[in-house]
Amino acid sequence: MPYGGREQVVYWEDGNGRMKTVSQNPSRGCLAWGKPGVVVSQMRSLPVTIYTGEAFDNNSSVITCDNPRLVPAVWCYCSSPAFHEEVRRIDHKVNVTNATLVKVPFDHAHWQQVASEKYPHGLPEPYSDDPTQWIFHGHPASSTDSLQVAVGRLLGFRWPAELDAEMELATDARAWVERSSQLTDLADEDGIVCLPAVGSEQPAEARLQNLLHQAYEEGRAQEQLFREKLDAADENDPVTVDLWRRGWQPTLPATFNDWLASLLENADHAGKTLDSWLRDKFFTQHCKVFNNRPFIWHIWDGLKDGFSVLINYHKLDNRLLKTLIYTYLNDWITRQKKDKDAGVDGSEEKLAAAEWLKQRLELILHGEAPHDIFVRWKPLAEQPIGWNPDLNDGVRLNSRPWMTVGDVKKKDAGLFRDKPNIHWKKDRGKDVESAPWYHLGPDYDGKEGDRINDHHLTLAEKEAARKE
Repeated sequence: MPYGGREQVVYWEDGNGRMKTVSQNPSRGCLAWGKPGVVVSQMRSLPVTIYTGEAFDNNSSVITCDNPRLVPAVWCYCSSPAFHEEVRRIDHKVNVTNATLVKVPFDHAHWQQVASEKYPHGLPEPYSDDPTQWIFHGHPASSTDSLQVAVGRLLGFRWPAELDAEMELATDARAWVERSSQLTDLADEDGIVCLPAVGSEQPAEARLQNLLHQAYEEGRAQEQLFREKLDAADENDPVTVDLWRRGWQPTLPATFNDWLASLLENADHAGKTLDSWLRDKFFTQHCKVFNNRPFIWHIWDGLKDGFSVLINYHKLDNRLLKTLIYTYLNDWITRQKKDKDAGVDGSEEKLAAAEWLKQRLELILHGEAPHDIFVRWKPLAEQPIGWNPDLNDGVRLNSRPWMTVGDVKKKDAGLFRDKPNIHWKKDRGKDVESAPWYHLGPDYDGKEGDRINDHHLTLAEKEAARKE
């Protein structure tokens, strides 16, 4: 399941609660739940993955097997070009029907032979080095994007696999989860990390490099353990079997400096510093990696050497925003005032930029329209007052005041270092009549039932509704 910044929490309520307003058939596909098989996205190239029994969305279908021993053969077929070609011979539409997926010919004997050759030890257990995936183990040293993972960890973010001991994972993935726990002491306590040194805290570059160095040492130690297990070739050892299944090979270079240089090169920042990557590239790449649902926010005052801060969005409640404004930013403003009095070059410009940023942050804190959060599936009395976001409402809606309160530099990015591809246009489809804002559409030149998101409510309206 994709993860990281995306809206993940669903209040299921046995299919009898609020989900009824979202779908007339919220339990679609439940007959496949708990069974092994292959899940197929019904769009375009029909990408597939191994299915382990979870709920799935309306754009996917699951091919299950009554006999679990057939799953490797079915997987080999569905993950091959032959499956896509056969399905497209029958159905040329972009979105194929689920019935089409099982109308294709299947040579059981052939694909059973392919499976036995390709997976002599069985299909791989759940494992991923991709930080956008729910089952990612959380360690930077074994990741498709180590820098992004390291920044997330520095800000106190942890992945679901680290927090759920019951999650089905490969044994070697659990080993990485255990290694990840060794990095938690380096995480920032409040989820605010300033890029320049502010107060008693070191600059972000120094803290990130320290975390990366420890991750590298932990990673080298883990890879050495894996090498020893492979050398022993113990068929009864689950870690060894996992490594065989995946064809594991060590990836870390001989020195930390070589690893850091390769990470910056892979981040399109070869030969440059970690500090400049944090300032200029991190947030743009973060938005891209996590599908424009950023969970580490880069807020700045528009100056290269001005106030710039990384914030863990999942911790950014009303109290933490006050801490950002009245502790970190105020400390920076005080320093610039002293520098201005001392005649330090550039301090006057930095002071003006920081005070402008403070004013904008206070507008978000207060939350008066048009700097409010609007959640179209909540009635008026449940709308947030001021900056009191509900994480379950999602990054898209909660980021609105930060992007519309006034541009620091880049058009429509607001206070962000770059502009995520986020908008508040009306959503597709039509709401049921019981939806809280079913009648809002005509106010925006639309129709009743239109799913309007860019609506504003005053504090007085919200407070009156709560009193009632």
